Amino acid sequence: MQNSSRLFTPTVIGNNTLPHRIVMAPMTRARSTQPGDVPNEMNARYYAQRASAALIVTEATQISPQGKGYSFTPGIYSAEQVAGWRQVTDAVHAAGGRIFLQLWHVGRMSHADFHDGRLPVAPSAVPFEGQIWKVDPVTGKGAMTDCPTPRALTREEIAGVVDDFCNGARNAIAAGFDGVEIHGANGYLVDQFLRTTSNVRTDEYGGSRENRLRFLKNVVNAVVDEVGAERTAIRLAPFLTARGMDCPDILPTILDASAFLQEKGIAYMHLVEADWDDAPQFTETFRKDIRERFTRPIIVAGKYDKDRAEWVLENGYADLVAFGRSFIANPDYPHRLAQNLPLADFEGSTLFGGTEHGYTDYPGSQK
Repeated sequence: MQNSSRLFTPTVIGNNTLPHRIVMAPMTRARSTQPGDVPNEMNARYYAQRASAALIVTEATQISPQGKGYSFTPGIYSAEQVAGWRQVTDAVHAAGGRIFLQLWHVGRMSHADFHDGRLPVAPSAVPFEGQIWKVDPVTGKGAMTDCPTPRALTREEIAGVVDDFCNGARNAIAAGFDGVEIHGANGYLVDQFLRTTSNVRTDEYGGSRENRLRFLKNVVNAVVDEVGAERTAIRLAPFLTARGMDCPDILPTILDASAFLQEKGIAYMHLVEADWDDAPQFTETFRKDIRERFTRPIIVAGKYDKDRAEWVLENGYADLVAFGRSFIANPDYPHRLAQNLPLADFEGSTLFGGTEHGYTDYPGSQK
């Protein structure tokens, strides 16, 4: 791929040399086989079509039944799921790609219908405004559904969730992934522990900044011990305010987390920027602050186009840029970007659930 743009220069993530810097962002597509939330051949085709990405980060994948919060999302805790994901990694590697699995526990972003009537879990039993996508078992139709007030995890349960992250990482490597990305963003469980708005615990997991970081550190330590720092990454969302996550202490908390992650030597940190129209600005001051503490590879994501991607790379605030919806409708997105070819728009109605339509039937520009 010949191009003078910095986007098309090689770089390194962990043990992987990447030919350019355009990453496929993790995107929930809700197309696993039921029952069992098992990845399938259709998923393998979808990811293999997009193997020209410098790196693919899969859709969020629950590490346990308790970690599930949306219908038809895949898991990484059963033998059947591991075998299903092996089809995906084999297909991506055969097409010359590299792929990390995103490890997910949704915490309170869930519904009792996924847990045999039991409440979702969280750091604290705090009511909040949040919705998940749930399919009605009678009609078969999916819709956004309000989340209930969760129950608080016990200390013993917290240790069990850390073990689940560790087991998920082990299973991901067994399934052939090049590494794992811990989902610590978007109001899910790791993020919930970080924020004073969702974590009002009075034990060693709540209160002070150090205590609110304890769960993240425990998870990262467990995953690094299991699969190695070079195969461990994390996604964080510093400026998220939705889903009851508007924490006044989150920026210094994430800066402290960044210093810890630098020390651990993880493969990369993935910063997701709020991508709705009136979202808080991801400030240049904060970009500089986080770069001072974390000098290893940074991936950024959030409504980037080619010019903005060049800006963030040239200023040294990031090393790679992740694109989401552009990769859905344009399987060969790096090629189109390099050649300044027209981009197709994705069909929003096919985002969650469904068939090959709006999933594997978007044509490449070279067909």
